[in-house]
Amino acid sequence: MPRASSTFRARLRGLVVDLEPVKRDRDFRMIWLGQIVSGLGRQVTVTALPFEMWQLTHSSLSIGLLALVQLVPILIFSLGGGAVADAVDRRRLLIATQVLLATSSLCLALLAVQPSPPVWALYVVAFVAAGVGAVDQPARASAIPRLVPRERLPAAIAVNWLSGQTVSIAGSLLAGVLIFLWGVPAAFTFDVATFAASLVALLLIAPIPPHPDAPRPGLRSIGQGLRFARDRRIVLATLVTDFNAMVFGMPSSLFPQLALTVFNAGPAGYGLLSAAPALGAFLGATLSGWVTRIRRPGRGVVAAVAGWGAAIAAFGLMTASFPLALALLAVAGGADVVSAVLRNSIVQLATPDHLRGRLSSIHTLVVTSGPRFGDAEAAAVAAIAGPQFSVVSGGVLCLAGLFVVVRLFPELMRYEHSPVEPPGAGPAPVVAGSGLLDA
Repeated sequence: MPRASSTFRARLRGLVVDLEPVKRDRDFRMIWLGQIVSGLGRQVTVTALPFEMWQLTHSSLSIGLLALVQLVPILIFSLGGGAVADAVDRRRLLIATQVLLATSSLCLALLAVQPSPPVWALYVVAFVAAGVGAVDQPARASAIPRLVPRERLPAAIAVNWLSGQTVSIAGSLLAGVLIFLWGVPAAFTFDVATFAASLVALLLIAPIPPHPDAPRPGLRSIGQGLRFARDRRIVLATLVTDFNAMVFGMPSSLFPQLALTVFNAGPAGYGLLSAAPALGAFLGATLSGWVTRIRRPGRGVVAAVAGWGAAIAAFGLMTASFPLALALLAVAGGADVVSAVLRNSIVQLATPDHLRGRLSSIHTLVVTSGPRFGDAEAAAVAAIAGPQFSVVSGGVLCLAGLFVVVRLFPELMRYEHSPVEPPGAGPAPVVAGSGLLDA
């Protein structure tokens, strides 16, 4: 019995997310903790803004337009943001973006306290915040491989996703509570306050200077990143796979309409719908220990995206049962986090360090623009054929698109992680110390 019990515990540890990067890598731990707090506030804003838009307009199309307004700066600034991230100290860049994002949330809070805030002003602030985020995300993603050794990078990505889904759940639920008790202004004000944690964490880590081979930001630099993504077909395959899944299988713009008019669940129900995918992703990330040891991650990506599409289609068929609908969204979220961890690992491990900012920006462009295209697509179809048809057809099209991707990129099913660092991937020297005085 003792041996059986020991074997069971060992297997259980193998399933649970690997926390070694948090335990052993100080700077990663600091930035991770700061991001948990500020990410909680950010998710509150992400949840509250579409709800405020619905209250002002009672139109899902206005929420779809919000998604498009946020998409435009992502398309404009993402690639340039990645080039900047490769050419400057990534820590300094992150400090600047966090200050700007906090300012945008403050503007939303000031607008929300007005009796009838102008919708166009909300769109303007959302545009600016999305543009800043398009610079922040590639800088943050490309910094992680410099904070942990190569062998712990997949685990670090999984830990990041675990914390991200944790704050998505808590932030979505908290947004519903804050809106119910004190209104939308309280949600935005809470977000402003939480940015302090991220800024303190960034001040306490060492600088992350650019790689010696990194070029100056510009069109030529951006072109190098685009050519690498085009020529490294396994990277291109992961980008196309995710874009397909998000455009056709992301119905989040319909959540306010579904919560208020189909399920009749009110603001709390909207919070639950928003939190359900994150809850599934949280469970998936918690049990992601096995994911980081997959030898052929491309196959795992295909299986996970297939699970996502099937769960979204089933969710669209179950609008008569709110608990079952939430369960299916949770299943979709679990599949999505497995796909995300594997895709991020492929991109980061297949890319040399002096290109990671630009490749992270391309990856960011896909993973952030895809859901917004998906929001717009879902809202447009819902306006014509109803929300249920929109959700079901999106899940089916996601599965059909995945079949096409596998046929176009057969190397996705054959890809194996290499234990060898890509040429030119060695890190630039990092200055030791707390980094407190280098801001």
